[in-house]
Amino acid sequence: MMYKNSYLYRYWQLYLMLIIPLAYFFIFKYGPIYGVIIAFKDYNLFRGINASAWVGLDVFRDVFGMKGFYIALRNTFLLNGLDLVFAFPAPIILAVLLNELRSAKFKKLSQTVLYLPHFISWVIIGGLVYQVFATKAGIVNLVLAKIGLGPFPFLTDKYYWLFTYVSIGIWQSIGWGSIIYLAAMTGINKELYDAADVDGASRFRRIWHITIPGISTTIIVLLILKIGDMVDIGFDRPFIIGNVIVRDFSDVLSTFIYRIGLQTGQFSNATAVGLFQAIVGLIFILSANYIAKKTTGDGIV
Repeated sequence: MMYKNSYLYRYWQLYLMLIIPLAYFFIFKYGPIYGVIIAFKDYNLFRGINASAWVGLDVFRDVFGMKGFYIALRNTFLLNGLDLVFAFPAPIILAVLLNELRSAKFKKLSQTVLYLPHFISWVIIGGLVYQVFATKAGIVNLVLAKIGLGPFPFLTDKYYWLFTYVSIGIWQSIGWGSIIYLAAMTGINKELYDAADVDGASRFRRIWHITIPGISTTIIVLLILKIGDMVDIGFDRPFIIGNVIVRDFSDVLSTFIYRIGLQTGQFSNATAVGLFQAIVGLIFILSANYIAKKTTGDGIV
């Protein structure tokens, strides 16, 4: 009888639904961890992982001796640092602006339009980027040339390319990133805004003293996670928007792993770089969490 009244028995369907996400994590997240030992072996594709010879830290010495590795590491920090400075605050600002809209219909329309870029493939975005920012035939440069201000090498000069890279990233992610901040704002006590209105506080004062503090915990948690990803960068964006001319800035660790792993078959080296990313990322996220706990009292754990 007690068993039938248990939470597990009454809601077994919910626990059954957990099988799919658990299976996903075990198969695609925990299962591949075994392959990390490739970083300590002279891996031979035909011999397999177990039959390949152990070489200890020789693979890491080889990787750390590559000039291309340090260039890719520098670019990874550079691009992630620019995203941290410019792209991270953008969803916060957008969420605050959307939260201040009084027209519900316009707010829903704005959210729908701003969310759409998140669902567009980076391959399609890459095609759009070349159509819009190409030096000779891009829409932007054609318009600028008409008014005597162009053309600008948005995709062929490495410094202009940085501007293009960051701008496209903000455009693609700002709407989707604002969702979690808007959700956090719904938990703010509305009586605080009413009291601020009674005291004659301006809209800016309400935002600064009520809205921002109300979502500060969410901001800190997401900032910690962002710092933890400083050495980890997606493959699609720099690979598709980048080109040979701007490789000095577009070659990052993910493209470096692709090049030495899949193109040249140095699987041990590629695995070593991936393990390096994981360890450094863990150090970053633990350090950021520790600092946040000490300074603000908020953190992930």
